[in-house]
Amino acid sequence: MQNLNEIVTIRPTFKSPLRERGGACETSKQWGRNMARIISVLPVLLACALCAAPAVGEDQPAQEAVIPAVPDAATPPTTGLAEPPATESTSEIKLQDNPPARYTVKRGDTLWGISSRYLKNPWKWPEVWGMNKDEIRNPHLIYPGEVIILDLSGATPRLRLEGVPDGGLSRWSGYELQVSRLEPKVRSNALAAAIPTIAAKDLAPFLSRSLVVDPESVALAPKIVAGMESRVVLSASDSAFAVGLERSKGSFWNVYRPGRMFFDPDTKEQLGREAVYLGDVEVQSFGQVSALRILRARQEVASGDRLAVISELQTLPYVPRAPDRKIVGKVIAGNAETLSEIGPMSMVILNRGVRDGLEPGQVLSLFRNQGNVTVEGRVLPLPLEEYGLVMIYRVFKRVSFGLVMSARRPVEINDVVSNP
Repeated sequence: MQNLNEIVTIRPTFKSPLRERGGACETSKQWGRNMARIISVLPVLLACALCAAPAVGEDQPAQEAVIPAVPDAATPPTTGLAEPPATESTSEIKLQDNPPARYTVKRGDTLWGISSRYLKNPWKWPEVWGMNKDEIRNPHLIYPGEVIILDLSGATPRLRLEGVPDGGLSRWSGYELQVSRLEPKVRSNALAAAIPTIAAKDLAPFLSRSLVVDPESVALAPKIVAGMESRVVLSASDSAFAVGLERSKGSFWNVYRPGRMFFDPDTKEQLGREAVYLGDVEVQSFGQVSALRILRARQEVASGDRLAVISELQTLPYVPRAPDRKIVGKVIAGNAETLSEIGPMSMVILNRGVRDGLEPGQVLSLFRNQGNVTVEGRVLPLPLEEYGLVMIYRVFKRVSFGLVMSARRPVEINDVVSNP
């Protein structure tokens, strides 16, 4: 930067005794001219000072502007509670204290039960078999009588089937490797089906009740308008009449009654309406008014009840596993008979579904809010307590149905679910 003397030169005026009379007045005029010159260059001096200031980000940190975060549409709404602890997808496989080296599969076994014999985290089942994502989505074919071997020779524990080429992995891809050596032997077909993920007796009571429909679709659904001989209450083997049925959708339909409306506890969004399953009907003839025969009735059927095409249920078994993405949600309901607390092997309804990335077979941990604590005048949430596991068995757009696999305490409405 230029020196001040290069911008303006100011020569001091000394009062000399040799000056003639009027020298004092001359000096005063000179002083005024000098001050005027100084005032005239002040803007230039200020501009130079600003240019000489250190650049932002070089000698001193810049203060960043605070921009409000825009919520991502795929990000789950906040639960209003302490967040569950972060989980790592690469967390280690935790074996039970004394896992069996060999286990013979028995009739009545389940994948979850066998997994629990070997693992403290049963949702790691795909990892101990070395499955990839495509193999996870195929049925897990393990039959009674086969022997499972625990292999600890590598860096990661592995399970495999004894006497089966490649330890059984080829089954997950829909084929089985053949042994090249041929020798005489008796061939037999297994009489027992592959073992399921969850025992059918535990899940069957909930499958027929697990139906959620969009509120708009209820008004457009076909409905029963009358019973034979003007009967008000109908049961199995009775005849009925309905409107709105389409021949192209088939002859077999579910009968349901609109039930509870589900809302997100945090955003208050309508998630869907529960469809209370009543029974099944077969269409005898199609027309503006179609004739029906009630095949089975879990509850009494009446005029005004709605009809829905029988949906194909998720095939069992599916593989227990952790979700592929971060999930944070809440328990919003149990079955219709639940008053408050829900125990193991009971159904729960969650405020997360297909749009959040949930799939049947995925496992979530259950967390309980332990309240708040006041520290130095600030109210802080206590860490959430992890106390159980729930496996998803049916998924809709905004909600899903799960089975409580284990719980150290009763499950309550508004408990948090997240990745195990």
